[in-house]
Formats: sequence, structure tokens, C-alpha cells
Amino acid sequence: MHDIPGVILAGGQSRRMGGGDKTLLPLGGQTVLSRVIERLRGQVGAMLLNANGDAARFAAFDLPVLPDSLQDHPGPLAGVLAGLDWAAGHGASRIVTVAADTPFFPPDLVARLVGAAERAGTPIALAATPREGGGLNRHPVFGLWPVSLRGDLRAALEGGTRKIVAWADIHGAASAEFPDTPFDPFFNINTAEDMHRAEAILRETA
Repeated sequence: MHDIPGVILAGGQSRRMGGGDKTLLPLGGQTVLSRVIERLRGQVGAMLLNANGDAARFAAFDLPVLPDSLQDHPGPLAGVLAGLDWAAGHGASRIVTVAADTPFFPPDLVARLVGAAERAGTPIALAATPREGGGLNRHPVFGLWPVSLRGDLRAALEGGTRKIVAWADIHGAASAEFPDTPFDPFFNINTAEDMHRAEAILRETA
């Protein structure tokens, strides 16, 4: 899997945390983003950060910073497109994306996304956890995306598409299922209360 670039999506505006970069907040002696990078390293080849605004604020992480190529920050699909555009220029055929505010995602995420896509014969795979009462709860920011669909994605975004699953399902999206115990590995930090929960998870898993 080490030929697949990994793109960390940090394009959100952190409104529920009062603005600013929640990924730069401290969590157990490291920033949230440092923990995401640490989690992703070893699962992918090149690592990149999708973020808007002044890239210098991320200089300490020594990652290429890819801004959205579309105006008005149209959501995580724009970050997927930025990653696909970069990959197309660097000879990669697909990318994996992860969220910058989700520090506990599975250490075998990439391998299982690739496996799910290959078994289903689909170009896209999305992470999922069991849904209470049956079915799956998909986590579409954690996905495997083919470079061959970047033109289609750009057209969809320019046409107003914003929901990841709405676009992904058109082309075929397998689900890579992960357990949600003892905690949801796709738990993301949006509020101060979430940060307290993340700190508790660190203590519980130390």
C-alpha cells in the first residue's frame, strides 16, 4: 500500500471549536494533527495536507499543503479533488483520504479499504462501522479514490454536488467495515467536550 498517497483533509473551518485550527490543539502532549500523521505514516507513501489559508502555520509538519482548487470551500470533496489532482501529476493511480480531526482511526485502514474495493470490484471504498439496529454507518471522509474519476468529480463539484456519498455511490463504493468497540475509531473532535473524550480515550488505551 506504500505507493498510495495519503491526503489529510483539514479544510474545515472549526466553527464548533470557535474557529482556528482544531488540528493544532494539544492532545496528550502532541497536537491532534501530529497524532493523525503518526497514525497514517506507514500505511501510505507520500503524505499531504489539504488546508486553506496561510500554509505557513503547518510548516512544522513538513508536509506539502494542498489548498482547494475551487472557490468558497465546498467541503471535503474539494479536498479529495485537490489530492487527486496532485496524484495525477505524480504518477499515482489512487489516493486515500483521512480526516485531520480523527486521531484514532484504524492502523490497518488503508489495507482494508484496498481489500474492500478489490473484493467488490468498485473504484471507491469507504470506511464504515456497525449501525445500531443493523446496517452500516459510513465514514466517507475515510476513503480510497481513483485518479481516473477526478474530471468527473470536478464537474460534479462545479455542478453543486457536496455530499461525498452522493457522488461516490454513483460510481460504486464498497464499504470496509471496522468494529466500533471499545470506542468508535472514527470519533472526531468538533467541540471542547469531544476533546475531553479524546483525552479519556488516550488514558483508556495507554
